[in-house]
Amino acid sequence: MSREFFGTDGVRGTVGNDPMSAEFALRLASAAAQVLVPEGGTVLIGKDTRLSGYMFESALEAGFVAAGADVLLLGPLPTPGIANLTQALGANLGVVISASHNPYFDNGIKFFDSDGAKLSDDVEMKIERLLKNPAITLESSKLGRATRIDTARTHYQDFCKSTFPSDLDLDGMKVVFDGANGAGYKVGPRTLNELGAEVITLGCSPNGRNINDGCGSTHPELLQKTVMAVEAAVGIALDGDGDRVVMIDELGGIIDGDQLLYVLAIARKAEGVLQGPVVGTVMSNLGLEHALERHGIEFRRAAVGDRYVLEALRETGGIIGGETSGHMICLDKTTTGDGMVTALQILAVMKRSGKPLSELIAGMSRYPQTMLNVRTEKRMNPHDVPAIRDAVSRAEEELAKTGRVVLRASGTEPVIRVMVEGEDEHQVLSLAERLASVVAEAST
Repeated sequence: MSREFFGTDGVRGTVGNDPMSAEFALRLASAAAQVLVPEGGTVLIGKDTRLSGYMFESALEAGFVAAGADVLLLGPLPTPGIANLTQALGANLGVVISASHNPYFDNGIKFFDSDGAKLSDDVEMKIERLLKNPAITLESSKLGRATRIDTARTHYQDFCKSTFPSDLDLDGMKVVFDGANGAGYKVGPRTLNELGAEVITLGCSPNGRNINDGCGSTHPELLQKTVMAVEAAVGIALDGDGDRVVMIDELGGIIDGDQLLYVLAIARKAEGVLQGPVVGTVMSNLGLEHALERHGIEFRRAAVGDRYVLEALRETGGIIGGETSGHMICLDKTTTGDGMVTALQILAVMKRSGKPLSELIAGMSRYPQTMLNVRTEKRMNPHDVPAIRDAVSRAEEELAKTGRVVLRASGTEPVIRVMVEGEDEHQVLSLAERLASVVAEAST
């Protein structure tokens, strides 16, 4: 049975369109409660700063309470903060209302289990099977109750600070922080300030509609300019729900997840604490793999999605992994992708080494990479189409061992992502355009 609603990171879509309605959120909460929350269990609900978060918060609260679960309402809080609190408070389930890096008119719902980890595919399927049923309402004596928690943000701030080495501080470091007008708009600046940094803020004035709008990890252009204008040591850009981070070095260069993973891996190995392989995804740049190889560090690739990176880390005993987008996991510090914790680990490497970020990434060269999105009339698996398979084989033969080809279907929309990378930029672009044309023709 294929999943109808759950994608690579929960349920997501445009607000008001199926499935992102209040009625669906009510049924989703009811189904999740039946699978994961016994009567008398506890659910945490947090959200980012989207206007529609109020609506979904109320609908989810109603569904869980009607199914007998007690609900703790956390308000705006980064996704990793909700994961952390789910575990710290001994809750059965953590719920995040967010569409991450998407614009404000989208929203989504995702879950964390009692260990602060994303749900498995099997558990999500159990929830989906119940979604065809109406929401349940228990008798009055068995209903849950809802309570608003006012200390969630400070708890998460304290946790973030605890991941920074106790023998270091950020005194004398000028940092520009971009909160994407999202869930990390308070946590980020206050955490950095409390560690001693001089903080200049961008994207920290949410109004319900400006989340990810020209700011944050998907739009770091203003952050680049600001870092250079104020001569800051570094810039930090979260996405709307705070689980991704992109950084800007002192020269204004954008430092993506692959480069951050390289810095962390080299530092962990130098300290003698690196365990297992470093895990990236099929989309991770080949330059990362080759750079780690030169340092004798094993590299593994997982499917796209932080949940699959996490699964690979647990299977192999690794402690650090991530995606090019900046969705980084430091299992020696936390249980899930955490933009703020990752940024703090990078700042710690900078402070301990005395080196600027531009120097720390110098050992890794990114191979030219072209990504083209081909919209299809319906969702499809490109590897099931003979014409596409043949075109991919020809492209791989042409690249030989100097590059890679990756085709994958988006988990959230009817789009095939065509990625080609290699040493020759012109060859990469030509092959990507050729493959995209074949995919477009085959999908009509």
